[in-house]
Amino acid sequence: MEEMQYYSHCNYRRKLVLIAVMSAIAVVSRSMFYMLPQVKPMAAVILITGAAVGRRSGALTGMVSALVSNFIFGQGPWTLWQMVAFGLLGYLSGCLFSGKQINGKKRLVIFALFSGASVFLLYGFIMDTGAAFMSFQKVNSTILLATYISGAPLNAIHGISTLLFVFLMGNALFRKLYRIQKKYGL
Repeated sequence: MEEMQYYSHCNYRRKLVLIAVMSAIAVVSRSMFYMLPQVKPMAAVILITGAAVGRRSGALTGMVSALVSNFIFGQGPWTLWQMVAFGLLGYLSGCLFSGKQINGKKRLVIFALFSGASVFLLYGFIMDTGAAFMSFQKVNSTILLATYISGAPLNAIHGISTLLFVFLMGNALFRKLYRIQKKYGL
């Protein structure tokens, strides 16, 4: 029985290390593209982690990545909104794609389309809602609609760039994550 508990704790540690590494990759990827507004591979890394490792790992990677990257870019009330949005992206990705091997062009294209759409719709909606509540004392439907409309072009850029980053680096990351899971029995 003790031996089984030992292996269980080892798997938790190994998974925690994997989440920390993926969070570090996400933070570095956001930092590398700081000069281009909304063109960030961070969401792609989070979505790939959720799909390859699982919903809880994806959610944790998203929340940790948002928190840690804002040590570089500045903490504020938006950090909580980003943590929720990126966490939900990772969780949703894990719910829909975990357990399914994403290999080959067709599956990668489907996953890339899902990634771009989820960043545009879910992440954009959460962050625009947060912006409205952080900017105005009284929020009504007119303010929310104006915020959503004004944020749509930037959300579209973020969604399209996420789609492209998933398509460009998805196969390599999926292969590595699947290999690590198989090697260490995660």
